[in-house]
Amino acid sequence: MKLCLVAGSGELPKVFFKKAKEMGVEVFVAGVKGITDIPADEYFPLGKLGRLVKSLQNRNIENIVLLGKFEHSLIFSHLLTLDELALKVLHKAKDKKPHTIVKTLIEELESIGFQFPDPRPYLQELLAPAGKLTSFEPSEEALEDGLWGFPIAKEIASLDIGQTIVVKEKAVVSVEAMEGTQKAIERAGELAGRSCRVIKTARKTQDYRIDVPTVGIKTVEAIRKIRGDALFVEAGKVYILEREKTVKLAERYGIAIYGL
Repeated sequence: MKLCLVAGSGELPKVFFKKAKEMGVEVFVAGVKGITDIPADEYFPLGKLGRLVKSLQNRNIENIVLLGKFEHSLIFSHLLTLDELALKVLHKAKDKKPHTIVKTLIEELESIGFQFPDPRPYLQELLAPAGKLTSFEPSEEALEDGLWGFPIAKEIASLDIGQTIVVKEKAVVSVEAMEGTQKAIERAGELAGRSCRVIKTARKTQDYRIDVPTVGIKTVEAIRKIRGDALFVEAGKVYILEREKTVKLAERYGIAIYGL
């Protein structure tokens, strides 16, 4: 089997690439300069979708996996660099939410013969388990906040606003939107100070080919900076990158990680 990994930033493309190779899959990595973290077989300018399509057709690659971070704001800052196919996708999208745009992109490329397999078979070991991941549990107050905020986070994610909220004393302090997880956490610290709790969930109808919910070392570091004390993740739905390192770092900082 051959597939193309369109790699954004972060650890998830690295993990997928390694696992796919172990499973005997031939992986062609398509990268974007300044965004893709792993070495790519070919780099494409942001927004040049037609060039990617032509390259894959020339290589007889029909399967595409999209993984890694592409900031939503890039759509608006690079409108003038979009080629004809990228503009067609953008115009077809019923709104400019990230899930809608990527879903429209998938549908457009499927219509010309490409397929988008679910990447989870390569990433199952990353899914968060239920219960405590750190050696200690959240405080009673933190757990109350996590349980209180979880259904709110789920609704926010399902509305395709963002997959992360930050709460404190049963109040929503910040909601992730276009700025991304790290900045949403930073803003919560500015607004509410220490003892904030971060909650990360998937959408109710999460398509794991699109914008997978992920946490890791950077998430823990962001929580430490605002002196937060807990990270809640949806069990079986959120990926934890470099789990052992992430958990050890959280324990060092006194941040409980817990799967709800």
